[in-house]
Amino acid sequence: MNEWDIIERFFHRPPRSPQVILGVGDDAAVMDVPKNHHWVTSVDTLVEGTHFFPHAPPAELGYKSLAISLSDLAAMGAEPDTVLLALTLPEADEAWLQLFSQGFFSLMEEYQLSLIGGNIARGPLNISTIVHGWVPKNQAIRRSTAVAGDSIYITGSLGDAGLALDLMRRGGDVPVALSQRFYRPTPRVLEGLALRGLASAAIDISDGLAADLHKLLQASRLGAVIQVEKLPLSRVLQQHCREAVTQRYYALTAGEDYELCFTVSPDHRKQVEAALAPFSCGFHCIGEVTRSLGLHIRDAQGNPFPITHTGYEHFS
Repeated sequence: MNEWDIIERFFHRPPRSPQVILGVGDDAAVMDVPKNHHWVTSVDTLVEGTHFFPHAPPAELGYKSLAISLSDLAAMGAEPDTVLLALTLPEADEAWLQLFSQGFFSLMEEYQLSLIGGNIARGPLNISTIVHGWVPKNQAIRRSTAVAGDSIYITGSLGDAGLALDLMRRGGDVPVALSQRFYRPTPRVLEGLALRGLASAAIDISDGLAADLHKLLQASRLGAVIQVEKLPLSRVLQQHCREAVTQRYYALTAGEDYELCFTVSPDHRKQVEAALAPFSCGFHCIGEVTRSLGLHIRDAQGNPFPITHTGYEHFS
């Protein structure tokens, strides 16, 4: 199979979006921009050996490659619409492509997205996904707009994906609940839409809570205090990690959770709680934004909770 054969067989679907004027099949896609909206876009790359193990399940890779990009749009309060996909493949393995595309399109269909183009080349396995979405003008949720006194919230639970990754590295059995959190994270798109106009700032958690919250605080030129006993932990993580210190260390530093961390004015807390109540993921207040710079992590007695690193860094 050549590149065009692969595209036609595995990736050519009629576009769903009314904004698509020209999709797959030409040199570039052509899009219409909804009136009174801003265009929001993000890109993520998964590299074999860096982000996933060789022989990782292709359907799971297809799903995750799209999910992590959608998570960026969720953090902005944007509604996803279209996708570009770029693959480098060591070979044109039909079985692999069939499973990968199934995983990819399963998430696309969940959010009614349109694949409008991309590229396929020969090389080491790399997957890049570019997502586009829309947000009403001047309503995007940014990292840089937190306010001192805001409450800090987290959707879902933290640490499961990091624990799954450690178990995979050790070659041990990985409970399905954990492997699903690693390979099939849920992008909090609907939650992000619900937070638009209510959250003062937001970021998705890809590199670890401590690392990503620090980025938000730097952008806002503020600090924060968070309470480790308030970190949301799943039952499966608590069952596998008996020591509370280990549980909290995963929650703070492990990454790959793709939950939303967001800040809320005290005036909007009840509105946010009502807006998020319909969603099953849950949400938890873990701390407060402060005027004094730096991220301060405290235990129940107010003592500092030590961590040796804040999260994943590509070039550390």
